[in-house]
Amino acid sequence: MKGKNEQRAGLLSGVAAYGLWGIVPLFWPLLKPSGAVEILAHRMVWSLGVVGIALLALRRWAWIGELLRQPRKLGLITVAAAVITVNWGLYIWSVNNGHVVEASLGYFINPLVTIAMGVLLLGERLRPAQWVAVGTGVAAVLVLAIGYGQPPWISLVLAFSFATYGLVKKKVNMGGLESLTAETAVLFVPALGYLVWLGTQGESTFTSEGAGHTALLAATGLVTAIPLILFGAAAIRVPLSTLGLLQYLAPVFQFVLGILYFHEAMPPERWAGFGLVWMALILLTWDALRTSRRTRAQAQAARLAAAKQAATTAPETPGTAETPRTPGTPGTAETPRTPGTPGTAETPEAVETPETPEASASSQPIT
Repeated sequence: MKGKNEQRAGLLSGVAAYGLWGIVPLFWPLLKPSGAVEILAHRMVWSLGVVGIALLALRRWAWIGELLRQPRKLGLITVAAAVITVNWGLYIWSVNNGHVVEASLGYFINPLVTIAMGVLLLGERLRPAQWVAVGTGVAAVLVLAIGYGQPPWISLVLAFSFATYGLVKKKVNMGGLESLTAETAVLFVPALGYLVWLGTQGESTFTSEGAGHTALLAATGLVTAIPLILFGAAAIRVPLSTLGLLQYLAPVFQFVLGILYFHEAMPPERWAGFGLVWMALILLTWDALRTSRRTRAQAQAARLAAAKQAATTAPETPGTAETPRTPGTPGTAETPRTPGTPGTAETPEAVETPETPEASASSQPIT
């Protein structure tokens, strides 16, 4: 029961995390008249404050000393921070300039770009279904380029920057909260310096637009940290395949908001391009689920075979043999009992109780 409750809590956390990422386009327009770069700088500064408080509350700071002694990992975190700066900044600009649908496309094609980078940079081998999915994704980009009159550069930059970020994070191998803390710490000084410079130029909107606007800019830290914390709670409780399916919630929500709330245009050629992308993702998801089931079945068969092999080759445990008494060897003579004298009654031999099916089943793992 506890395991089911944990998995249910993880699933709800995952839905909440991707759901919040999906509706975040509703938040960025509230920060106007702040520009995208000013919003980005505030996001970096306030995010460090929020994740720092979270780490203090969780007493998770031992990793800081270890990180400072690893220059290579610090360099990778600096690269990750630079890449996510491009991703965050372009996404904020896209939403506040009427490109929500195109931004959502970037996160739709991100899994395809990640696979392509794995082949080109890591030499990974693809299954046939993955090749078809990647090819369909390339065809979708070509169709959209015709529809837009130019390549969908917003989508491509968002997809490639986020895929690069994921690749670097894989090499860093840190928890999400710790990684975000390190990245925002790297970005904190330049971001704060930019905000101070804006203030000296009289162009800062932090205090000039009222207390509500100030509070919204400060809330960028919460908007960044809360979904990440929820994602971390989901990642340790639900299977990776489930998270892989949940990741599509965010671009789906963004796409729907772009059409129904922001009323962005969707001519037929864009529908065709998005349709090809969705076909590629359906194929990719089907292949991933099929491979996951096959891998689990093979692993279970291997465990059963190993257990059977161990059972057949295990030596018998020798029992304690009764030592015969050698005739003539002095020993403890049995004291004859005087009739009528109370003595110790002979204890009857214990009868072995057979194991019941219920007891046997209770020792097996619940599947």
